[in-house]
Amino acid sequence: MLAQAALQMRETDASTSLHIRAFMAACSFEATRPDAGDAATLKQFLNPGAQIYISAVPHRPVAESIESARAIRLAGLEPVPHIAARHFASLGDCAIALERLSGEAGVNTIMLIGGDADRPAGDVTSAQDIIDSGLLTKYGIGAIGLAGYPEAHPRIGGDELEAALVTKLASAQSQGLAVHIVTQFSLDAKPILLWIDWLRERGINLPVKVGLAGPTSMSTWLSYARRCGVKTSVSALASRTGLVNHLFRAISPDPIISQLAEQAAQKKIADVSAHMFSFGGIAASARWLHGVQAGRLALERDGGFHVNMS
Repeated sequence: MLAQAALQMRETDASTSLHIRAFMAACSFEATRPDAGDAATLKQFLNPGAQIYISAVPHRPVAESIESARAIRLAGLEPVPHIAARHFASLGDCAIALERLSGEAGVNTIMLIGGDADRPAGDVTSAQDIIDSGLLTKYGIGAIGLAGYPEAHPRIGGDELEAALVTKLASAQSQGLAVHIVTQFSLDAKPILLWIDWLRERGINLPVKVGLAGPTSMSTWLSYARRCGVKTSVSALASRTGLVNHLFRAISPDPIISQLAEQAAQKKIADVSAHMFSFGGIAASARWLHGVQAGRLALERDGGFHVNMS
């Protein structure tokens, strides 16, 4: 009886590991101003052609994003730069950036966001302005990511977010652009799953990339969470037994991944993949993701897993 139970447990663990690997196989990765050295690191650990999203940093020259995109492309990876509308003084400046990204780095997909600047740099005030301008298709952009917020936006109400998403989607699709959604990171699977249900109930069947906070210290996770308005997740994370005493312990998003992977395996969610924010550093996050994709997992009884980094 004990031998049979042990065999069933091993079979269950093997199945769970396969589900996790399948869910994380197409995981995209986000980095802030990666240089040639970072691109080499990403090439070493990530799958060829992996999508690398390049964050838009306020008050930094767009040329930095272009250089990052070139480095990522030369490393055999797919650059997906953020285009933050409120960072551009004019549509003309945006056109120059798009032309260079397409021509110099072969960029076909961008992440289009409004940008969190309190005041726009000029007369471009929203992502909608850039979509409506027709610049994206003019300069070879065929696909865009739009932001999603499972736990609400820190500054924008839910009804306004929904209306803006629907309007941007309709305009983008009318121009033949492929659209996907990348969510703000979350520290708890429940609000993510509820939000995906909310999308599907409204007939929004776009591919969804679920934002995951890469492995780092809990204090860093909480700092980003509070800054981004991820309140529900913070409460769930802080309530876990013993975590209050381990603010500087390295933690990972493994329990969230396990739950999402199981939902995907059971076909309760469809067209959903992962997107990793490299809060703990590009190299550390890439090595951890590589370990997950390679299946170097040790499952834990709390629903999470440990990654063998060797």
